[in-house]
Amino acid sequence: MKIVVTGATDGIGLATVKRLVKEGHEVLLHGRSAEKLADVANELGDEEIDQYVADLSSMSEVRRFSKEVAANHDYLDVLINNAGVYNASEPVMAEGLDIRFAVNTLAPYELTKALLPLMDASSRIVNLSSAAQSPVDEQALYGKKKLADGEAYAQSKLALTMWTYEMARRVEPVVVAVNPMSLLGSKMVKKAFGTEGRDINIGADILCRAALSDEFADASGEYYDNDIGSFGKPHPDARNLDKCEALVKQLEEIAARV
Repeated sequence: MKIVVTGATDGIGLATVKRLVKEGHEVLLHGRSAEKLADVANELGDEEIDQYVADLSSMSEVRRFSKEVAANHDYLDVLINNAGVYNASEPVMAEGLDIRFAVNTLAPYELTKALLPLMDASSRIVNLSSAAQSPVDEQALYGKKKLADGEAYAQSKLALTMWTYEMARRVEPVVVAVNPMSLLGSKMVKKAFGTEGRDINIGADILCRAALSDEFADASGEYYDNDIGSFGKPHPDARNLDKCEALVKQLEEIAARV
């Protein structure tokens, strides 16, 4: 299988990459730092592994990233949208957007759309959601209202889950949202909550299952909650068709100006 993993240089992304490579899959690595990507390639023992540097808070870099992937590959089996942000020293970016909505919601949406021509009905898109989900404030989504870190993160993850549901109605590949498990021991969790967290490989296991197993073959539009170990119910807004359609229209409007 040919699999793109965003945020592949640490945390759940890195653990997932290690497992996929060990199983013999062709993995395309994304990260913000060329140096960190090179370190991962060295750790994997494959300096020739595909590496893509992009800051996902910048939609121009997301678009460049997708064009580079398309230039090098004519087909993708799986896209794992794993990269995410919880807090930042400067959460409001130059474009006026909150970095959580930019990286956690808009970037994977734009990347997925751009890579869809490389996929077909047998492909899969796995979106890293969260148990933390709060109703999306339109003003905050457009960058007109500031939110605390936890609230911005929760809203951005519900927004991701909402567009997962809406996109699944429109495209051929399987599109799923996955809560990998609360408080896994990623760098993000350690920094945000001051806890070592649970074994990061729990998250890698469910992402690999979502990407490859028959369990997810007919799960397009579903939400898998690894806190309960089964498909579950996201926030009700993620099953409200009108709200999901409206959110996607808003993402299109934002993407057109950044």
